[in-house]
Amino acid sequence: MCRFLAYRGEPIFLDELVCAPAHSLVHQSLHAVEAKTGTNGDGFGIGWYGERPEPGVYREVRPAWSDENLRSLCEQVRSKLFFAHVRASTGTSTTRANCHPFTHGRYLFMHNGQIGGYGRIKRRLESLIPDELYDRRLGTTDSEAIFLMALANGLAEEPVTAMARTLKTVRGLMTEAGIEEPLRFTAAFTDGENLWAYRWSCDAKPPTLYFREDNGNLLIVSEPIDDKTKGWREVPKGCSLVAKDGIIAVECLNEAMSRLAA
Repeated sequence: MCRFLAYRGEPIFLDELVCAPAHSLVHQSLHAVEAKTGTNGDGFGIGWYGERPEPGVYREVRPAWSDENLRSLCEQVRSKLFFAHVRASTGTSTTRANCHPFTHGRYLFMHNGQIGGYGRIKRRLESLIPDELYDRRLGTTDSEAIFLMALANGLAEEPVTAMARTLKTVRGLMTEAGIEEPLRFTAAFTDGENLWAYRWSCDAKPPTLYFREDNGNLLIVSEPIDDKTKGWREVPKGCSLVAKDGIIAVECLNEAMSRLAA
């Protein structure tokens, strides 16, 4: 399982969260404590918003703990909204195209989790991605496929409903294929202004996800980057965290999926 963080708030240098804390994301790339594996060394990526609507992205296949360019960039880049991700592959190759975050226009997306039995439904899943979005399919991961499917399902307009529809579709394909392995999904998505995070699984064992708000600054992480007593709250299972128009709220992803079945 991967580790990630997302930040929205007053502009800060990326290294304040990615590199500097005692249990920073770089530290978690080698010493994660709430993941199935302690090491997340199959590449990393950062995506940030600056003066332009589209985000800048830097992705690399080297482990985050050994890339001096990552530290240098994080010390120099300042942003009001950024994503950072360290990868532990669940089977697909270690390439730049498979490193998170993924982009489409002004949108950023990153994921932690996996589609159980992905290889058995990959072809059917990809057939649901429309041609105009499939052109953006640069890698081979289930994460990128989910992102493109969700965009096709209206992620830009209704991020919670679109993701619920996407997860429901993927789960349906898994059931039809007789796959017993779980679908586990935590993820973050942004349009450059607003931020959504998701925590869901079909077996009620989703990967961990936390958030902390401090004076209007929002930080979302796979696991806390410092002491757990410092204001961290867990995103409830089966829910989405929505940070939009200055309001932070929790919405039930399970309910959104149930409404689709009605």
